[in-house]
Amino acid sequence: MSVSHSTISLKSKGFCDIVDITSLVAEAVTASAVRDGLVNVFVPGSTGGITTIEYESGLVADLRELFEQIAPRDGDYQHNLRWRDGNGFAHVRAALLGPSLTVPVADGILQHGTWQQIVFIDFDNRERTRELLVTIMGE
Repeated sequence: MSVSHSTISLKSKGFCDIVDITSLVAEAVTASAVRDGLVNVFVPGSTGGITTIEYESGLVADLRELFEQIAPRDGDYQHNLRWRDGNGFAHVRAALLGPSLTVPVADGILQHGTWQQIVFIDFDNRERTRELLVTIMGE
């Protein structure tokens, strides 16, 4: 079994910034020696998440609205009372979504659906530079 590690660096705007990283993950797979296996993308930190969606403007807006309904920016969060950083909503949203995603790789190609893209969502309350960890395992 072969294992490859790489990173994806990106700048995000925060406040539910949704970034399509599908091509960056595919590039990492191509650069690895793995032809058949799995790729895992992980965001270190507690205010970002990874998932798949059909990356189009309507669904991006719908997803942002859903997170605003579930964990509103102006909600009362114990985290904000303790740390005074105003990003309690970001931590709750990230915990609901999760920090990683695993996708199969076959013949050196990501096995995602035609209308399915891999996205990073930055929930924090400020712009950030993020380093996503990519691990590719297989033959």
